[in-house]
Amino acid sequence: MATNGAANGHNSHNISPKITLYTNHSCPYAQRAHITLDSLNLKYEEVIIDLATPRPQWYLDINPRGLVPSIKYSVPGIIDEEIVTESAIVAQFLCDMFPSPLLPASKESPTSALFRARVNFFVDTWNTKIAPVQMSIMKASSDSEKDTECTKWAEIIKKEIEPLLANVDPFFGGSSELTFVEVFTAPFILRWFAFIKDGEMFPSSLGEKLDALPNFTKWRKAIQGNEHAVRVFDEEVIVSSTKKRVKQMQAK
Repeated sequence: MATNGAANGHNSHNISPKITLYTNHSCPYAQRAHITLDSLNLKYEEVIIDLATPRPQWYLDINPRGLVPSIKYSVPGIIDEEIVTESAIVAQFLCDMFPSPLLPASKESPTSALFRARVNFFVDTWNTKIAPVQMSIMKASSDSEKDTECTKWAEIIKKEIEPLLANVDPFFGGSSELTFVEVFTAPFILRWFAFIKDGEMFPSSLGEKLDALPNFTKWRKAIQGNEHAVRVFDEEVIVSSTKKRVKQMQAK
């Protein structure tokens, strides 16, 4: 176990929750929880779950799906060891508990609800248009097939994502700090460019196509330079472990 963060963070309720994060640093979904907790400057205990072995019964009792992240959340006299699971739900819960630049409360300002709507649209676009395509590149059996898939993917990003980043400064919606959009996407942006740099799973041609998108490029460089986004991201370990998983998938 490890303890991270500072005392109260963005704490509009004057409460000091006790948070246990069940995680694995190689998992991009768990990384969403890390980014959220660290950006909110919340204290938490960390329990590492080995994803390479069957989950122990004690963890299945916490999260029957056996996935990470999960959090155990308590507030003395108010909330007693409630479990929240699934990365997007964990991040949303924490952001709603502690409104901040990540995600303002709906009535925090006259434009807060609109900002939340813009965030929700971006997340929906990411889930429906972008996320389904990335595995097709990894699973491609030849260089020409990879290049074809990369061209398709870059065109989708150009069409669907580049316009939504028109006012990045350097983060979504003109924010100078991370938002929920970066919480949701940063673990994957970091991995894409690590894979491009390595060259085996994603060809360099994908990086060239994405670098031709000015809004996207400004945004992803800001993500790559943000301390909260990269804190648990071990590029060497993640590239190596992902290559191993992809080869296992291809063998099947």
